[in-house]
Amino acid sequence: MLIHERNDKIWEPMKSNCSKCSGLCCTALFFSKADGFPKDKVSGQPCINLLNDYRCKIHPQLEKQKMKGCIGYDCFGAGQQVTQVIYQGQTWRDMPNLATEIFDVFIMVFKLYQIRYYLTEAMLLIPAQPLKNSIQSLIKENIKICQDQPGNILSFDLEQYRHRANHILKQVCKLLQQSVHSEGKKVPANFLGGNFKGQDMSGADLSAKLLIAANFEKSLFNGTLFLGADTRDTNFKNADLSEAVFLTQGQVNSAKGNRQTKLPYHLDYPVTWK
Repeated sequence: MLIHERNDKIWEPMKSNCSKCSGLCCTALFFSKADGFPKDKVSGQPCINLLNDYRCKIHPQLEKQKMKGCIGYDCFGAGQQVTQVIYQGQTWRDMPNLATEIFDVFIMVFKLYQIRYYLTEAMLLIPAQPLKNSIQSLIKENIKICQDQPGNILSFDLEQYRHRANHILKQVCKLLQQSVHSEGKKVPANFLGGNFKGQDMSGADLSAKLLIAANFEKSLFNGTLFLGADTRDTNFKNADLSEAVFLTQGQVNSAKGNRQTKLPYHLDYPVTWK
C-alpha cells in the first residue's frame, strides 16, 4: 500500500550538511561518554576531536571506537541554517562575544527543524490530505521564524507552537491508522532485545517505544509509526521500511541494517550499513 507522496526537493533543507556548519552540534550540546560520545562535556565547550576547520578528527573511526552517540546524531539541517543563513557564514569562533547566543539559537532551530521534519512527512502522507492546509500553515510559520533575527528566534514561544503541531500530528496518526485498519492494534509491551524476525509490523504504533537491540530482520513496516522510538542497535537487516512513518535519519543511523534494507526514499544508508 502506497502511503507517501514523493517530493525529493522538499526534504533537501532537512538533510544535514556538516561542510556548511561550524561544528555546532559538537560544541553547543552536552555530551555524555556513557551515551557513546568521546567524553563528558558541558554545553558550549567544543568536543576534544573538533578541528579548526570544524571537521571531526576521528570521523572515519567513529564505528571502530564505538562512538554511537556521534553516529546516531542528526540535526535535521539546523546546523547549516544557523551558520549560513542566520549568521551569514560567521561562526562562534569569529564572534566569541556572540558564542552563547549562537549556541542557544542553534538549539532552538534544531527543535524547530525536528518539528518541521515530522510536519513535512505528515503533509506528504496520502491519508492525511484532509489536514494538508493546517499542516502547511504550521510549516510556513516554522520556516519564517528559522529565517528571522536571533532575538526573535530566542523569544519565539516554542512550547505553544509544539502544542499546536502535536495536536495536528495526533490527528495525522489517527487518520493513518484508520487507512491501514490498524486502530487499536496490539503491540508487545516490551521490545528490548526481543526477536521479531520476519513479522508484519504494518500499522503498529511504535511511537516512543524502546526497540533497543530488538531483531526485526526481514520484517515489514508498512504504515508503522516510529515517532520518537529508540532504535539503538535495532536490527533492520533485509527489512522493508520503505513506507515506515516518522522514521528519522538519526534513528536509522543508530540502528543496524544492510543495503538490502528498504528505507524511505528521503533517508540515506548509513556508512555503517555495509
